[in-house]
Amino acid sequence: MKTIQTTRKGVIRSKDVPVEILQLLNNGTIESVNLTEWLAVNHFELLEHVLSGYPEQLRVCRHNTAQLNSPSVRQLIIEIGRTLSKEMSSNPNPELFNYLVGHPSDSVRCWAAYIVGFNPLKSLGEKLSDIYVLAADKHFGVREIAWMALRDDVNNALLAAVNLLKEWAISDNENIRRFAVEILRPRGVWCKHIELVKTNPEIALPVLESVKADPSEYVRLSVGNWLNDAGKTNLDWVFQLCNRWAKENQSIETSKILKRARRNL
Repeated sequence: MKTIQTTRKGVIRSKDVPVEILQLLNNGTIESVNLTEWLAVNHFELLEHVLSGYPEQLRVCRHNTAQLNSPSVRQLIIEIGRTLSKEMSSNPNPELFNYLVGHPSDSVRCWAAYIVGFNPLKSLGEKLSDIYVLAADKHFGVREIAWMALRDDVNNALLAAVNLLKEWAISDNENIRRFAVEILRPRGVWCKHIELVKTNPEIALPVLESVKADPSEYVRLSVGNWLNDAGKTNLDWVFQLCNRWAKENQSIETSKILKRARRNL
């Protein structure tokens, strides 16, 4: 099993995913290795395997996901997370939550991210604490879903969020630093825009200043994309910031960020 997980590269087209790999993905036994596999997972089947020991939660998830009309993978993840979050809010079950957070399947850990995001009883600070392990996850898909799951919370309490995330921006973990940048992107991908950041990008400076010469390419790409987003509505501000950073820090790392930031502005 370990050999299968660590040696395969994944395929480009979903129809080419080997039957035995798809079966293991749907059983929750292994992780996906690329976006094609991530999108190929059958979450209806995955639910049956993962929640077999939790019949009541399985029943409610079956019912709610069946109401969706031709749902995408992301819509299924959101609905499963929403359903389980509601169930756990009324009947707390730390054992189930820890089981999902630590599950071998990256898709299941994506459910866990939305369980955190939809929790109506916790503050933003508490949710950030709960989602930390998922924001730092080794799997690309889990990390993306983690910031998406808290995007609305951040949008609704932007100044408080920046104050909390500036501590994440100085973390030793590159995935945590990247989360702090990505969740604040003015436009972002597969998510609503943060209008206040689009009109007032300087709000995010306490986070951005900490990563303007980040040693991680993963983080630098996020910072460059962030500034490129901002430039579509505040071009002068982005160029002024880029010019200042270029004067203050002449490192290769900063130069790479600035090149990406200004690539099509």
